[in-house]
Amino acid sequence: MTEKQLKKLEEERQRTESIKEYERLYSHCQYIAGIDEVGRGPFAGPVVACALILPKDCDILYINDSKKLSEKKRDELYDILVEQAVGIGIGIVPSQRIDEINILQATYEAMRIAIADLPVVPDVLLNDAVTIPEVTIPQVPIIKGDAKSITIGAASIVAKVTRDRMMEDYAKEYPQYAFEKNKGYGTAEHIKAIKEYGLCPIHRRSFVKNYE
Repeated sequence: MTEKQLKKLEEERQRTESIKEYERLYSHCQYIAGIDEVGRGPFAGPVVACALILPKDCDILYINDSKKLSEKKRDELYDILVEQAVGIGIGIVPSQRIDEINILQATYEAMRIAIADLPVVPDVLLNDAVTIPEVTIPQVPIIKGDAKSITIGAASIVAKVTRDRMMEDYAKEYPQYAFEKNKGYGTAEHIKAIKEYGLCPIHRRSFVKNYE
């Protein structure tokens, strides 16, 4: 390894340590779960939440807000996290339910499902910006938490990869909308396809009523 590579590696180690502040603050807790979601804004597809518990001695590098990572890096970290995490819970709420109860309530629902899906009960929840209703476990809402907490960052990666892969599968079923590229978001190409082909079963009617 070159001197430049060693320097970059050391900088990454320092950055990783810097985003463990909340994990150190709650180090007396056995299980600290980070929670994040992806898919609030798209015109199609589910909202997906992840609740994730890292091991206490976690030394995985490059964990960050999933939006700041390349697809390749997210996929690499996803495999590492699935292998090393103490527990991962996933919550998926489909488009029909989003239309029924609105996206905010659907996000909360996905988060509650993700928490219930964990193999152990967390002692504390580190949440990205929100306080989840109807949850009795102590919660710590952290603004921009996916970039400030390694546990929330890890949850954001797993949620993002999970949803992206779902949208890639939907693209095979509904190829005209290019879900493999836009992941359900309202790109110009997606809007054009809605106007040309109408809506498919995974579109959120409450999001696209102005484009039909």
